[in-house]
Amino acid sequence: MAELRPTDFTATITWLGKVPQNRPNIRSEPIEEVFASYAGFEGDYHSGLTRASCVRVKAQHPQGTEIRNTRQLSILSFEELAEIAQALDLTDLDPTLLGASIVVKGIPDFSYVPPGSRLQTPGGATIVVDVENGPCNFPMREIENDAPGHGKAFKAAARGKRGVTSWVEREGTLRIGDTLRLHIPNQPVWPHL
Repeated sequence: MAELRPTDFTATITWLGKVPQNRPNIRSEPIEEVFASYAGFEGDYHSGLTRASCVRVKAQHPQGTEIRNTRQLSILSFEELAEIAQALDLTDLDPTLLGASIVVKGIPDFSYVPPGSRLQTPGGATIVVDVENGPCNFPMREIENDAPGHGKAFKAAARGKRGVTSWVEREGTLRIGDTLRLHIPNQPVWPHL
């Protein structure tokens, strides 16, 4: 039996970006296309096969320990960004302020896509979903800088809508307008949650 099964759900890439290596903040810069290598997006702050562990994995590793980089990319949902913007009383929410790598449109409840799922282009480039990306203070600061009075509510507004972290399983070029098909793990939800 296959470990993963293709679904009928597809998403369209509506936005791509990179966080500069010499970043003064978390803001990403928009790009039209990018080669996704095994290390992520070349020149991106989060690229690399390994990374230093951070506060998000402190229960598993002392901070600064070298670990596999499963946070190469941050993928957000177009629909969920609109919901966050509405909750913040903004017309829209610029993905650059959240340090986004990819924004996709078309998969409902995107932030809850199961860990281990794959997003695959027709050409075979494949991204693995690691886990839901929890809201943090960094985007809040950027939103507040651009829209004073609106950033402070970001963490509450983005809970369950902050997208996912991910890493590259198969290399390939990604472009705005590309379609990604969702493949999910062929296993039931763990009943002990």
